[in-house]
Amino acid sequence: MAYGEVARTVALRLKYGRRPGVARTMAGQMTRLLGDLPPGAYVAAVPLHRWRLWKRGYNQALLIARGVAEEAGLECVPDLIERTRATPTLRGLGTRERRQAVRDAFRVPARYRQSLAGRMVLLVDDVFTSGATAEACARTLKEAGAGEVRLLCWARVLREDGAAR
Repeated sequence: MAYGEVARTVALRLKYGRRPGVARTMAGQMTRLLGDLPPGAYVAAVPLHRWRLWKRGYNQALLIARGVAEEAGLECVPDLIERTRATPTLRGLGTRERRQAVRDAFRVPARYRQSLAGRMVLLVDDVFTSGATAEACARTLKEAGAGEVRLLCWARVLREDGAAR
């Protein structure tokens, strides 16, 4: 959905409002849009850096991913992607700065390389703004051997004219 008042309110309640139960509602709505997925697809979330995870207490994208996996009957792999370094908050940055901030910030642990080979991964996040983070994660997964990466987000930020960024 478009990142308007309702979508923003729901996402912010989950992300900063300490309302992790909201993730289940979001996952239910998002799962309806999946369509057919290949058997054996993995569900993974855009990871947080350990310091941000410690501060927030949970990864909102992972809570949504677990709900999506449960509803879709797929395997959620919580640590399929790791954030290798802290990145700055992307709020307020342009597309170029966002891409630079997340460059080389993700990796797939060696223990998943074999099982990932040729497999489809459903990457889950809460909000799609510029696509920089999703692209960096997808590139990392593909370089590690994933056959296909699809992105599923709660909301997408639109330009003022209503077009996708």
